[in-house]
Amino acid sequence: MTTSQVERQTIKDLERQSRPRIASLVMVGTIALAGVVCAAWFIGEGRIDRILAQLNWLQKSPPLWLQVPMVTVQYLLAPTVILLIVALVVMKVSPEPRRWSRTIVVGILLTLTIRYILWRSLTTLNLSTPLNGVFSIGLFAFEMLMLTSSIIQLFLMLRIKDRRREADRCAVAVLEGQFTPSVDILVPTYNEPVFILRRTIMGCQAIDYPNKRIYLLDDTRRPAVQQLAAELGCEYITRPDNRYAKAGNLNHAMTQISGELIAVFDADFVPTRNFLVRTVGFFQQETVALVQTPQSFYNPDPIARNLGLEDILTPEEEVFYRQIQPIRDGAGGVICSGTSFVVRRSALDATGGFVTDSLSEDYFTGIRLTAKGYRLLYLDEKLSAGLAAENMSAHATQRLRWARGTLQAFFIDANPLTIPGLSFIQRLAHLEGLLHWFTSISRVGYLIVPLAFSFLGVIPIHATANELMYFFLPYYVVQLSFFSWLNHHSRSAILSDIYSLVLTFPLALTVIQAMLNPFSKGFNVTPKGTASDRYSFNWNLALPLIVLFIITAISLWRNLGMCMVMGWSAGSPPELKGLGLGWLWSGYNLLMIGIALLILLDVPRPDPNDWFDLRRTVRLRFTSPTGSSVMRPSPPQTFWGVTTMISEGGAEVALTQAGLPALAPGETLPVSLEVMETNLMLHGVAIRSGVQNEFPTVRVMFEPMSLQQQRDLVVMLYCRPGQWKRRKAPGELQSLLLLFKILLRPRVLFDREIDVRAIGVAKV
Repeated sequence: MTTSQVERQTIKDLERQSRPRIASLVMVGTIALAGVVCAAWFIGEGRIDRILAQLNWLQKSPPLWLQVPMVTVQYLLAPTVILLIVALVVMKVSPEPRRWSRTIVVGILLTLTIRYILWRSLTTLNLSTPLNGVFSIGLFAFEMLMLTSSIIQLFLMLRIKDRRREADRCAVAVLEGQFTPSVDILVPTYNEPVFILRRTIMGCQAIDYPNKRIYLLDDTRRPAVQQLAAELGCEYITRPDNRYAKAGNLNHAMTQISGELIAVFDADFVPTRNFLVRTVGFFQQETVALVQTPQSFYNPDPIARNLGLEDILTPEEEVFYRQIQPIRDGAGGVICSGTSFVVRRSALDATGGFVTDSLSEDYFTGIRLTAKGYRLLYLDEKLSAGLAAENMSAHATQRLRWARGTLQAFFIDANPLTIPGLSFIQRLAHLEGLLHWFTSISRVGYLIVPLAFSFLGVIPIHATANELMYFFLPYYVVQLSFFSWLNHHSRSAILSDIYSLVLTFPLALTVIQAMLNPFSKGFNVTPKGTASDRYSFNWNLALPLIVLFIITAISLWRNLGMCMVMGWSAGSPPELKGLGLGWLWSGYNLLMIGIALLILLDVPRPDPNDWFDLRRTVRLRFTSPTGSSVMRPSPPQTFWGVTTMISEGGAEVALTQAGLPALAPGETLPVSLEVMETNLMLHGVAIRSGVQNEFPTVRVMFEPMSLQQQRDLVVMLYCRPGQWKRRKAPGELQSLLLLFKILLRPRVLFDREIDVRAIGVAKV
């Protein structure tokens, strides 16, 4: 930025901080008004009493079309059974959502959701006393917040886009050399380890595209990073300060580059060789300003790793990139995700560069481009992979930053709800994204409301068993049946609850803080490239869950005791029926909280390198070490094998022949390893031998490599087109069984021996 630009931006920042924060005033005013009404109700203010008494009478006298038919239980269950059969048939005929099947499913779910909302709002609120009323209305408000987000999402699913075939057509001009605009690849860095930067730069240099230049943007001015850029032959850019964090770093780089297109990769994201071939072709359309691709990860996220489900669970972001981004593309509201995207330089210049007003510079840069009439596209192909957060603390840091940055929308000019230039459907898509963060407050309510059953005698839902079967059960069962199918099997509903619960309390607190004081915290970089040789428990995140676990356990014990002593029948008083419902709800919450606490116990991660489940034919040549007392054959011994695991630091090989003498503990043996498919020759030492699945195995740790060897290894591990595959998450029943298995066999007690295989091997 020039001096005048910096001065203008400073003035703009001061104006932003001094302007009235309408969103904060609205939130505080709403809460204050609700508090005044509740206080008036509790003290018996006449007008409030009369209004709520009338509403309570209306709840007890619902219209005929919201009354349960006078039939037997079998007929009441008929809607649920019929709709469940329809769900199974649709998913059988169309294993993946298609336009026709998605339309049928969305129609069913929207109908059931609206039916459920009408039933909940007109017949189930318990306003008999102020205490019951406060909890009843509060629970209803929490539900409506969640359901509003769900309804918007369902509606937008009817407009979903898949651009993979379009990418095939657009790529032809790039492959034939008819359209090859200059591309500047920017890699911003702030304190990431050099070994992570090395693989990213090598991956960018390996991209199959002639007209490109790579720039390493160092915001910490480290000599080691400058030396790395010189060693690898890429451009190095730094600046005298860290003003505006990543956005400022990118804007500063734009003053020193000239490419027609700009590709951005975070410091830990490595592209596949075909990244630009698959994305650049879209820019033949002059209105296209940005093409976003998914974020994939070559290591398991900390939740999956801490539960021991690395090979079963998909990363948390899979739901967003498989389901939400295609929905946003159909609505014209694609979210720029900060990495693995290509943007038109002229469009960025026309809109003032990367947005510096928020922690989420990527999100609001995309909004500003859209508001100027440019198109943002989403290509649902895994063309890069990076590091997921490596422990729960880093995971929390990242999510809380995303929440705060997104909610700053209410306080900046690039607010998608008010900025001129967006259509109604685009604003609706962004509204759903903003509401998503507020649902963390609803989840806190879902954890607390059941306790009112036990300790306060509150009945927040006024409903009979027949009403639940007729109105609630069809909605719940069908929604549960289609949940995984609609998100392309990226997450089951039960596992989604687990992922949400872990950070429910800090997220809810962050949402409130962001609405009251949105710019109180700066940009916190997610730590990457860490290692740990011991278990560690995150007490900061765990404390509210521990307190809630103890209270919920006491509540469950009390509820069960009362039900066993007094019994439960159709003629039981409502308080006892409420306790019966309460212990079911508390039991589910107790299970979820217990799993969440296990998640907060980070397992050891002794090796900073990530290991890949990659099969390659190799030839090993062993020699006896100089001065070794162990008798080895004097000529080199040659063995053939197949890699079962490989990383930048070593490999494990299953040998196809016997004859390798067993290595004693602490003994090493020099070895040369040749990867036959790539003619890559590596040198190292064998540190361990054994037998696995009836095959002799040997673990090899690599010695320092030449620059060309490093490049070849990085390309083999990270840059092969099509190597990052999609996995299917387990279904609802399997997910529930997994949770019980984890509770009965926690990793910390039964899997104390953590080695490379135990920390998770990426499937490629």
